Amino acid sequence: MNNVRTVSETKRTFYSLHTRPINTIYRRVVEELMVEMHLLGVNADFKYDPIYALGVVTTFDRFMQGYNPEEDKESIYNALIKSVEEDPQKYRHDAKRLEDLAKSTTGKDLVSDLSQRRLANDSELQGLLEGIANNSSFKYSRLFAIGLYTLLESSDPEMVKDEKLRNEALKTIAAGLNLSEDKLSKDLDLYRSNLDKMAQAAIVMADMIAADRKRREQRAQKSETKVSPPSQE
Repeated sequence: MNNVRTVSETKRTFYSLHTRPINTIYRRVVEELMVEMHLLGVNADFKYDPIYALGVVTTFDRFMQGYNPEEDKESIYNALIKSVEEDPQKYRHDAKRLEDLAKSTTGKDLVSDLSQRRLANDSELQGLLEGIANNSSFKYSRLFAIGLYTLLESSDPEMVKDEKLRNEALKTIAAGLNLSEDKLSKDLDLYRSNLDKMAQAAIVMADMIAADRKRREQRAQKSETKVSPPSQE
């Protein structure tokens, strides 16, 4: 009998790999992503694929923008992927491959290719898309949806900014891959909303840090003034 890893074990692995403290609002982001990946990983119907990997990498990179210290981000990323017993470089490699492919394709062609399961005439990716469309047990996830969205965004940024065009594209792709259009749209609306909230929270945090630094500098200046010896005449 195989023992399924618990969320607690995954978290312990993460914090044994990344031992430095994580800034408050980012800690929640990292832990929520970790739990989401863990629960998918222990689901019998879940199977890794490059679109999912692109969703994971994009989610991490977008929500960790502005993290300080900057040099800790790679350590956090590596610990996150390793905590669910996966290879961080594989995720990066697969994500970049898909992003590069999307950037070399027009938005219209990409939507057509995804819906008709013939992405870039690549047999491996075509097989992946066929497998998704024909698998009634395919484990759809929010991270997979974000991967699809990132492909569209990489190919045609203006298209995803236009609500009508974006919704038409998602509807076409959902139909072609036999995905729930409603789930796809709701997950991506929430993703976009959370990105906005995170950006606003990061601005507030930066303002608070700057204000705190200014107060400390002012206190230090006052302290120096008080201890300065009187001038000798």
